[in-house]
Amino acid sequence: MSRGKVRFFCTDCGYETGKWLGRCPGCGGWNTFRESPQKPKKALLSSTSPPELLNSSPLTEETRFDGHSGELNRVLGGGIVPGSVVLVGGDPGIGKSTLLIQLAAYVGEHHGIVLYVSGEESKRQVQMRARRLGVACTRLYFTAETNLSYICGAIEELEPVLVIIDSIQTMAHPEVPLMPGSIGQLRECTAELVRLAKLRNFACFLVGHVTKEGTLAGPRVLEHMVDAVLSFEGERHQNFRLLRAVKNRFGATNEIAVFAMGDTGLEEVSNPSALFLAERAGGTPGSVVVAALEGTRPLLVEIQSLVCPAAFGSPRRATAGVDYNRVIFIAAVLEKRVGFHLASQDIYVNVVGGLKVLEPAADLGIALALASSFRNLPVDAQTVVLGEIGLTGEVRAVGRVEQRLKEARRLGFRRLIVPERGLGLRERYEDLELLGVKTVQEALELGI
Repeated sequence: MSRGKVRFFCTDCGYETGKWLGRCPGCGGWNTFRESPQKPKKALLSSTSPPELLNSSPLTEETRFDGHSGELNRVLGGGIVPGSVVLVGGDPGIGKSTLLIQLAAYVGEHHGIVLYVSGEESKRQVQMRARRLGVACTRLYFTAETNLSYICGAIEELEPVLVIIDSIQTMAHPEVPLMPGSIGQLRECTAELVRLAKLRNFACFLVGHVTKEGTLAGPRVLEHMVDAVLSFEGERHQNFRLLRAVKNRFGATNEIAVFAMGDTGLEEVSNPSALFLAERAGGTPGSVVVAALEGTRPLLVEIQSLVCPAAFGSPRRATAGVDYNRVIFIAAVLEKRVGFHLASQDIYVNVVGGLKVLEPAADLGIALALASSFRNLPVDAQTVVLGEIGLTGEVRAVGRVEQRLKEARRLGFRRLIVPERGLGLRERYEDLELLGVKTVQEALELGI
């Protein structure tokens, strides 16, 4: 064998090089390189077609088929697109398999054959889950397989409309001499499934593991290859779950769906704002209702703050559901522009319900919550706050104010503190008391 045709690869991370190395530059492992002939990997199933002009055929109407709930359809941009590949990630036990088995049963009942591939569970285990969820579908096929060649053969034979891979980290390409779950295997298996989904025009859902930090495993390799990335979030001690679109080529990003975990599986929540405010106690210092926007959906959430003197050494700042740096920035504005002495205070800020509110429109609500707790004076329970804060203490306009006003009115709120530019909607919403503010100082005078 000619030495010019030999390459070396890392058995841990798949890093390739033309010479042997003692330590891998990719993962840092020692003595992990092995010699491998450099030969092209053949696709398990291939089809060649010559290039065509983009406008050679008329554009057909976009076809989608719905999932098992309107919430899932909203996150996907209006339904499931045939030929698309969707990556679903989330913590272990959060409900990914429950969501997908419900989706598989619904699609199999209404749209066609579904193939469910599990590399982690046996047929009996999946049957037990299906029985608990009340799933009974005659067009739902199952296989416990990790060899990608057998899976592709089953897809060719069944011609399904939907394929679910649970999980992609357990799949192995027979032409790749690496362990399942390695970067090389993830890349090759995902590329093969993406190519096959586009070729056979079936939708494919991939379950992806997450790291301890909560990000998808496999240094963003999978995220760049798929059409959509959905993040399944939620607190273990609470029964509701959030499905967030991180990437979507066929719809809006940062769209969320809200589900409640029950005895019979996941049930959609049609009014998430009422859910997040269900246990709110009005008239409590440090509590403010904010009109946030997740994707295209307005949500009313409660932001709570606790400001108290630091007992030991340096003051502590802790946040949950909001950006830590944003809270520090707002506290600095209150100290410099309003005169609050917060440098010696412990500051805690939390979004009730486990929701993450990262948009700047929540700035004014965070500021009022901090001021309310610092002064120990409550904000009016019927007041909703929205607005972005600048470094000079000004309150800036935010987007889609009208959608936020409609959501506040639907839930019975009648008083809103908004940026001054939002007063242009006062004539359309005469039943609402819109209070426009230019600065944080004005907002504090009206809110507390």
